[in-house]
Amino acid sequence: MIHSNESAEDYLENILILTQEKGAVRSIDVVRQMNFSKPSVSRAMGLLRERGHITMDKDGWITLTDSGRALAERVYERHCLLTQWLVRLGVSPEVAAEDACRLEHCISDETFRCLKQHISPASP
Repeated sequence: MIHSNESAEDYLENILILTQEKGAVRSIDVVRQMNFSKPSVSRAMGLLRERGHITMDKDGWITLTDSGRALAERVYERHCLLTQWLVRLGVSPEVAAEDACRLEHCISDETFRCLKQHISPASP
């Protein structure tokens, strides 16, 4: 069940990743990816539909709406950048990915923007 924005963001991020990998996504794919129960994922998909972040066709195929995709891409960008940065600092890839997953939700837009600029400064 979705208890917070963090949980919703995790679901959307995983739907985005699965869509990029498989091209099409169903709830069972999310169950396997996130290792959650079918009832939990079913409830979460219902809440994401209510919030306007996904659509689901009659055959169960999930599509991110524009708002869902924007949120998923925002979280995924944070996850990737933070993971890479932590690995460069010497954190093991596994721990870096876990920590990035927690950090991606709570870091402010301002801090992320500055961190991103620091890590990947624009070329002149």
